Amino acid sequence: MKTAAQTMLDTYIAAEQAVLSGQSWRMGERQLTRADLVEIRAGRREWEARVAAEARGGNRMSVALADFRCRE
Repeated sequence: MKTAAQTMLDTYIAAEQAVLSGQSWRMGERQLTRADLVEIRAGRREWEARVAAEARGGNRMSVALADFRCRE
């Protein structure tokens, strides 16, 4: 059974393949451009890391919190 992380990784791999097979095309006056390959590859690396962490038994996600309160 696939995990959510593996499903997302598969989705990013499919998106990367789609972009590599044709970034944009035009039909008459209309043009379609796929997502940015750099962003897709960054997302793929993130999900690869999550899948690897799950494989090692680390099913927890790390979280970073930011404090944006104004201090005077």
